[in-house]
Amino acid sequence: MLRPSRTIPVTPWRADSTWSLGAGKHHIQRLAILFLGLTIFGIGEAFLVVTGLGNSPWVVLSEGISVHTVLNIGESTFLVSVLVLLLWIPLKQRPGFGTIANIVVIAAAIEVGLFFIPVVDNIFLKYFYVLFGIALVGAGSSLYITCGLGTGPRDGLMTGLHYRTGVRVGRVRLGIEIIAASTGAVLGGSLGVGTLLFALLIGQSVAISLGVVDRLTTK
Repeated sequence: MLRPSRTIPVTPWRADSTWSLGAGKHHIQRLAILFLGLTIFGIGEAFLVVTGLGNSPWVVLSEGISVHTVLNIGESTFLVSVLVLLLWIPLKQRPGFGTIANIVVIAAAIEVGLFFIPVVDNIFLKYFYVLFGIALVGAGSSLYITCGLGTGPRDGLMTGLHYRTGVRVGRVRLGIEIIAASTGAVLGGSLGVGTLLFALLIGQSVAISLGVVDRLTTK
């Protein structure tokens, strides 16, 4: 039985610091898992985009930007990530190697996914795509989080605002996601049942994936 994890497991490949890129026993393994996790994350996002049933909140914003610019969704995702990272400056947040990798790899993986994932018309296959995409995002998140190389731009914004305002993390994250999704929807991004399912299930997906990682790495 797959059980959700209540904490982030300490894995053998976890870095000592967010810029721990030097030689070491698990150096190559850590980087491989980081890039694999971010790639899986981006592919998962692409599955939601392909359905047309609604994207994750931040991809709603990216798609909305792409509607009004020459940028595709992957490039818009890159732009949004960079802009969010700039918001770290007044919050005195410090990026890690994983933060930079997050910006580049996820944007690229989304475009790769959109190129290779076949479009489906059957509504049941569309919902399968949505659920499979959410599962992939959860699995990808669990892999890159356990590398300890730094949070993604959006997670860093969340924690930064939490520390500066004292507002609970969950409420901060909800507020940020609502702003991103509503702005994207106004711009023409796909907001729908897929967005709702993502919001309801992504937390559990990440928790279950972390539980699997914990079981596989605990002797």
